Amino acid sequence: MTASDLIVRRDGVSLAVTDRGGDGPPVILLHGLAGSSRELLPTADTLTDRFRVLLVDQRGHGRSTRRPDDLSREAFVDDIVAVIEKLADHPVRLVGQSMGAHTAFLTASARPDLVDCLVMLEGHVAGDDDPGAARGLGEFFATWPPSFADETAARRVLGDSPLADAWIDDLERTLDGLRPRFDADVVRAVIEAVHAPRWDEWEALTTPTLAAFADEGMFTAEAKHELVRRRPGTWRADLAGAGHDAHLDAFDDWIGVLRAFFGKEH
Repeated sequence: MTASDLIVRRDGVSLAVTDRGGDGPPVILLHGLAGSSRELLPTADTLTDRFRVLLVDQRGHGRSTRRPDDLSREAFVDDIVAVIEKLADHPVRLVGQSMGAHTAFLTASARPDLVDCLVMLEGHVAGDDDPGAARGLGEFFATWPPSFADETAARRVLGDSPLADAWIDDLERTLDGLRPRFDADVVRAVIEAVHAPRWDEWEALTTPTLAAFADEGMFTAEAKHELVRRRPGTWRADLAGAGHDAHLDAFDDWIGVLRAFFGKEH
């Protein structure tokens, strides 16, 4: 599959976008915290038979500006609006995982004219009322060395899992070794903003929405139920045996749910 690497510049920030090609209405894919668009390439390639697919490295991640001054949720939303307006024949189908789902939801809320339908994989709007959750994530990523000597060294630290594979595949090759494409303090600041509840925006949202949850993901049964209860028109799907990164560890089920929703809405 061929792809084009594009850059969208906004407010001093460079946003790396991959145009995966395909014919049809536009779909934009948004990765989760401490990830990049690279991990969603397999998802993109299952959609190019019906859609033109764009993947965005959100600010602070991937090949986009590593240390932007503004890490607010509004800045992330404005980035996606800029990408849509500059690169897509909107409205778009907007798909996000985890933090990317949160960005996607807020974008649909702020600019419903630009978003035709919304897919949230392992995403929520309520946040986490534990102030230690964001700190814990930041501390975890701070344990990573500035760079790894090679892939074997990275594997010793990151382990052997679909998520570790994605992290290792995304490491940047530098003269000092393989460097993560994000900084721990940036990740912590981003997730702190994601943890602020946004129920007002959720309840006012009119965009057709799929909320896909993993059986072994990060949200409780009560949290999943409350999301749909507060917006009964939401289509819910549950992925059996999947973890939070279901696009990696339950790929076939994830694609089946995604394509079914696209077929249902269009």
